[in-house]
Order: sequence, then C-alpha cells, then structure tokens
Amino acid sequence: MSLAADPAMLARVAERALEEVPSGSVRIGLGTGRAAEAFILRLAQAVREGADVVGVPTSERSDRLARAEGIRIGSLEEGPLDVAFDGADEVDPNARLTKGLGGAMLRERVVAAEAKRFVVLVTGEKLVQTLGERSPLPIEVVPFALASARRRIAPLGTSITLRTKPGSEEPFVTDNGNLVLDLHAAAGWSEPELLDKQIRAVPGVVDTGFFFHMTSLVVVGDAQGARVISPA
Repeated sequence: MSLAADPAMLARVAERALEEVPSGSVRIGLGTGRAAEAFILRLAQAVREGADVVGVPTSERSDRLARAEGIRIGSLEEGPLDVAFDGADEVDPNARLTKGLGGAMLRERVVAAEAKRFVVLVTGEKLVQTLGERSPLPIEVVPFALASARRRIAPLGTSITLRTKPGSEEPFVTDNGNLVLDLHAAAGWSEPELLDKQIRAVPGVVDTGFFFHMTSLVVVGDAQGARVISPA
C-alpha cells in the first residue's frame, strides 16, 4: 500500500486539518480525493458532536459522501466560504500545486477561489522540488476541441494521453461533461507558470491542474504524525 493510501496517515492529516476550521457557524469547501474524503469523514464526526457546518463539495463524489455522513450541503450562490480543504497531487517548495488526478480541478479551483483560506492536505510523498516530476498535468478540454487541443498541446511535453475510466478504454468524463488530457514531462516543468499560460491560450481548454498563489497552508502527514507548512 502506498503512503498516500494509508488510512491512518490520512486520518492524522484530517485530525490536524480540523484545527483550521473556524469556530461558530462556518461554510467550508470540501475537496475531492483520498485526503479530502478523510477530512470529510472527520468533519462529519465534528458535526455529530455539534459543529455548525455547511459544506460546498467540489465533485459529485464528495457531495454524496458528505450527505451520507450528515453534513449539510450548500452552494456558492449563498455566498463565499470561510475555508476550503482539498488534496493535491504535487506541492513544490513555493506551495504551487498540481491537482486534477481525480478529475475535479475546475470545481476545486472555483471553490478554493471563493474561500478566505485554502488548506491543502497531503502525505509526504506529494512534496516535490519540481512540479511534474511525479505527476502528469491534467488539462480539461471541451469534447468538440479534443483533437485540435491535443495537437496544439502535445509539443509542450514529452507525451500526452487521453484519460480513460479505470479498467476501461472509455474516456473519463468530468462532472462538467468535459474530457481530460494528461501531459507528461520527463523531469518536471522548468517554467510551470509559463506553461500554464501557453496551455490556457489553446482554444477549447477549460482549465489545467496547476494551482498558483492560492495556498494558505499545507498539512503534511507522514509516519510520525502531521505537520504544517506555511507558504513563504
């Protein structure tokens, strides 16, 4: 089992993350992925103990989990959020992120942008020196533009693949009805912010998995417990 899949480690991350929930009545962004789901489960326990929380999920999967666990669900129509919690696939020394292996990066970005604070939940192996060294860059595209976007983006990396459903050759479809291209790099991205601008200029691209200058705090779990990294 990988470190990222260790339930005990994720539980420690979730426990520490709960300390970042403000007191009183709060609106919380609920992320997608293993770390985010561990946090949702811990938050639900706090709700059963009396916490006054409304959650705004970033995916249908997180929405179903939160509802099943008894967390009240709200929407962005009701106003901004006090804090958002979500995982990441990579975190570099400047707290820049690669996200989107769960396919929810567009909604994750919207929710994070609506929050006063954005808390990132990861296990230690997600910390990297260079974005792209352990994870491809997910790129969400509208189906109509798939072929042209793929041709234009492919030269920017070493390879590009259309994401498929696990165990299937069928394309993975996001909750927004779009497709995902995964762009790979041999040794990471030397200029990720420039790359992000180049990709976003391609017609049909909806979003990328790069998250820059959004992180308020990173909670990192390892075998010893959980620690906090504050962006410089």
